[in-house]
Amino acid sequence: MAISRKDEARFLDKDETALVEKSHHPDISSLDDKELSSTIKLIRERRDRAREIGQRQRREMRGKAKPQGAKAAGDNAGTKQKMAVLAQALKRLNSEQTRREQLSARNSTASGMKRAMELKSAAAAPKRPSSKTADKGMKAKPNKKNEQITDPREVGRVSQQIKKAQAKKDK
Repeated sequence: MAISRKDEARFLDKDETALVEKSHHPDISSLDDKELSSTIKLIRERRDRAREIGQRQRREMRGKAKPQGAKAAGDNAGTKQKMAVLAQALKRLNSEQTRREQLSARNSTASGMKRAMELKSAAAAPKRPSSKTADKGMKAKPNKKNEQITDPREVGRVSQQIKKAQAKKDK
């Protein structure tokens, strides 16, 4: 669910609000790549810290850990919201970084294709034969299968002769 900027400012401190503001639309496009990666790193650190605090508060509420302050945490809803705001900002920044990487990859591919086309058009034309006469053509390729030693008709004749002789013997 989207969180309004007014609610974001309520859950975050001054420094975090300035960082999250950089992740919104008009400001995110003005960031250069180096600044974008440093902002991602800072917001990721803040989100991780909020996650750890939320986990500690949950343990305090269940009675599993000693309270850090004067009394145990009674609720961690604010920390959860803070973590959600930072996670959304991180998601926006990561998607912008991915978009920029894909754009640069697309541009480098396009420039490579243009260069290849220029090289191809600048290359000499392939050599063609000067006349329209055919070459010697295909050459016969010898069959490497076993050659038949006897005529298949001869084989049939002999086997028939043996069959008749055996029949005569059996009578």
